[in-house]
Amino acid sequence: MLQILFLAAVAAVVLYQLYATLGRRVGRQPEDAPAGAIPGSPSPAPQANPGHAIEGVATLKAKQPDFDPDKFLSGARSAYEQIVTAYAAGDRETLKPLLVQEVMDNFEQAMAARETAGRAEKVEFLTAPRLDLEKVDVIGDVAKAVVRILAEVRTRTKDERGEGVDDRRTAELWTFEREVKSANPNWRLAFVAAAEA
Repeated sequence: MLQILFLAAVAAVVLYQLYATLGRRVGRQPEDAPAGAIPGSPSPAPQANPGHAIEGVATLKAKQPDFDPDKFLSGARSAYEQIVTAYAAGDRETLKPLLVQEVMDNFEQAMAARETAGRAEKVEFLTAPRLDLEKVDVIGDVAKAVVRILAEVRTRTKDERGEGVDDRRTAELWTFEREVKSANPNWRLAFVAAAEA
């Protein structure tokens, strides 16, 4: 009788260990979400990768000690979303303070051509854009920050032929700049280039 009880106890310990090992999930699961996250809600603000030093950040911090890459990326994402939606809507007043003059001139030409053709556009973000700070250059008192942006967007276009819908993924490098000594803390878009996804 004691032998049976002893074997039962050993079996219980072995089964518990098996459950504890095999029942555990290892790594990130597809259904995992941050605590308190609501499905379909915007993702948290982007964060610079702490695992490596981003080229040029130390140089910028020497001139602007309060530069925070995470706060910069959060502001860059807000600016990106505003610029994309304002450009599609032809909202020049929103665009002007966000762009350097050369970029504003290029946008103006494209918006005017679209309006002349009688075409209207609207853009929706299918997922929250992903932003990564690639590098920072400081030339004199001008800082230039290059940000890699991956986004999934839906463009709705209306013209005399009706409405068209285009879903696509975009990968771009946006360069934001500002004068380090300026009292204005805002960065402005200075250049856009295609990037590898």
